[in-house]
Amino acid sequence: MTFPQQPQYPQQPQGRPQGPAPQYQPNGPQSQYPMQPMPQYPQPPIANRNPFFEWLKQARRDFSRIGASLCLMVVVWYALATVLEGALYAAVGGKGETPNWVTYVGSGVPLYLIAMPIAVMLMGKSTVIETRKFDMKPGLFFKLLLMCLPMMWVGSMVGSMLSLALSDGEATNRVADLAMQTNIWNVVFLVILGPIFEEWMFRKQLIDHTRKYGEKTAILLSGLAFGLFHMNLFQFFYAFLLGVMFGYIYMRTSKLRYSTAMHMIINFNGGVLAPWILTRVDLDQLDKVSQAAENGNVAAMEQWASQNAAGLAIMVVYFLLYGAVILAGFVLLIRNFRKAEFYIAPEELPRGTGARTVYGNVGMVTFIVLTVLLTAISLFL
Repeated sequence: MTFPQQPQYPQQPQGRPQGPAPQYQPNGPQSQYPMQPMPQYPQPPIANRNPFFEWLKQARRDFSRIGASLCLMVVVWYALATVLEGALYAAVGGKGETPNWVTYVGSGVPLYLIAMPIAVMLMGKSTVIETRKFDMKPGLFFKLLLMCLPMMWVGSMVGSMLSLALSDGEATNRVADLAMQTNIWNVVFLVILGPIFEEWMFRKQLIDHTRKYGEKTAILLSGLAFGLFHMNLFQFFYAFLLGVMFGYIYMRTSKLRYSTAMHMIINFNGGVLAPWILTRVDLDQLDKVSQAAENGNVAAMEQWASQNAAGLAIMVVYFLLYGAVILAGFVLLIRNFRKAEFYIAPEELPRGTGARTVYGNVGMVTFIVLTVLLTAISLFL
């Protein structure tokens, strides 16, 4: 995959501690970051006063603050959404199935307008570094979009099988059930608002706050946080994989428009187009006529097929095309996986310290435990 080769990171001030010594830096493409001479620090007898260890401790504190901010975002979101959804449900009568707009408004408004801004404010700006922005050609955009589709499909299959296995087949994907109420609210929240705010939070904010410690580190954290944020095992794996892809796209362009556009297209397919196509066929009646056909009543199946002929034709064409683009995406992934470009960051974490520094702190551990716990609750309750 070919991206602009110009340095993406402006010249950093001289004399600033850069973290690991040069021998720790991984091999890879020519760095976008200008190489700087390492300051020569005295080596005091107490190891924890060594500037390198002090820098590593500061990095751990930075990631802990980010994890704590994400954790608070989830807590504020859940608390406010519970209150607002309850009030909206009572306002519409409090009887029968909850309209999907109640869930969208009750959940989306507290998250997008309150919880996310609070989290970003608490993250601060001390770790954000300036980057140059690059455009992406339409051909590359389309290629990367195709590569997202098999990631979406594989992740969805893994999440569904694991969810059903852990729950003995009792779990249901509430997001999919919500999308099946096909109306304008799916477009407003799933296709427009959701991608805009989620990309702003998990790509721009999270990557901007962590990329100075390593591009792969920032991308993987963005994907993991995005997957955990959904707190739905059906969604975790494909959200993680797509989060990694969107993170890579944002990393290489520093422009949010491309990952947001891809996010919108994928959500339109899964939250609007596919549910609409499925509603063209009477699936509830299909279960009944299938049982009748097994008992020898073939006429019932023939009658159902004739009544749903147009919907069946649309469904067949859709799934054939979808299968073709997934296959094309697999081919592109295999051919381009090793062509991904990464550059050494100004304060790249040395090998062997990344996982412990990023995830081995109070803030990140709390965020992971909280979201895993809420995922388990949603799976079994």
